Amino acid sequence: MIHKIKKDNEVGARRAVLEDLFYDFHSSRRQVYWMNFTRGIFFGVGSVIGGTVVIAILIWILSHLVDLPGGIGNFIQYIVDTVQKR
Repeated sequence: MIHKIKKDNEVGARRAVLEDLFYDFHSSRRQVYWMNFTRGIFFGVGSVIGGTVVIAILIWILSHLVDLPGGIGNFIQYIVDTVQKR
């Protein structure tokens, strides 16, 4: 019984400390909204740049595989040409 009370007190104290820390850093809703807005902008821009780099590397790798014998090389050339037209 004493152990349970002690544990409940510790949990309550930890929760209070976390709430105090949160409210100290985010005292203004406007500040929270602005921080989330800028985070979203940077996340979106980073996703677009990262996706562009991955696609460019993929096309570069595929362009080196065009010389494969058989129909695989022709198929890869078709894919590279289609992507470059867009």
